[in-house]
Amino acid sequence: MQLKCVAIDDEPLALELIKNYISKFPSLNLMQTFEDAIYGAEYLRNNPIDLLFIDINMPDITGIDLVRALENKPMVIFTTAYKNFAFEGFELEAVDYLLKPIDIKRFGKAIEKAADYHRYKNATNGDGEGESLYVYSEYKMVKINHKDIEYIESMEDYIKIHLQFDKTILTLMPLKRVLEKLPEDRFQRIHRSYIVPVNKIISIQNRKIKLPTVELPVSDSYADFARRWMKMK
Repeated sequence: MQLKCVAIDDEPLALELIKNYISKFPSLNLMQTFEDAIYGAEYLRNNPIDLLFIDINMPDITGIDLVRALENKPMVIFTTAYKNFAFEGFELEAVDYLLKPIDIKRFGKAIEKAADYHRYKNATNGDGEGESLYVYSEYKMVKINHKDIEYIESMEDYIKIHLQFDKTILTLMPLKRVLEKLPEDRFQRIHRSYIVPVNKIISIQNRKIKLPTVELPVSDSYADFARRWMKMK
């Protein structure tokens, strides 16, 4: 598998470094490089790619605004000398955010993350049938194995994913959206505020589901699932 990629940076030396790094990774196929962001944007509108390396501070248009304007967004790795754009990168669901001067090892980690996410997207085709889930937390993409999820809790606009060993991940996403990303035969919504892994249910009694680490309520809207589960046991 090769990822078709493009690099955009108005600094020739920075662009040359990215080109050099890309050449060291057989999984990357560099299609074009651009010092002019406007020409780069035009190429991206007419040529589908998998991965975009793009500087943020450029004279004609920022990398943030360029990516935001793209109709079909590729995976994005932002490259910049400034730390204060992390939130914008998070909003656009960037795969990674590399600070200049970019270290080759750090670059390699970003490529691993992009390749892993590309495999995930192609394996699931958006239907949630994989072994892992990707979310954005603390301005970076985080991979979560399905088997590690204890339960998922809604907190208004955010969700808290409770994992094994008392670990939690907070991400900006509605509960309905994360449910769509999970296998429907393995995860069940039991309440407006909770999703649980079916295989971790120990018992259901008095409209309460007992899991290994917590007991959660079952609302009237999802009582049918509780009845079906008890009939199967």
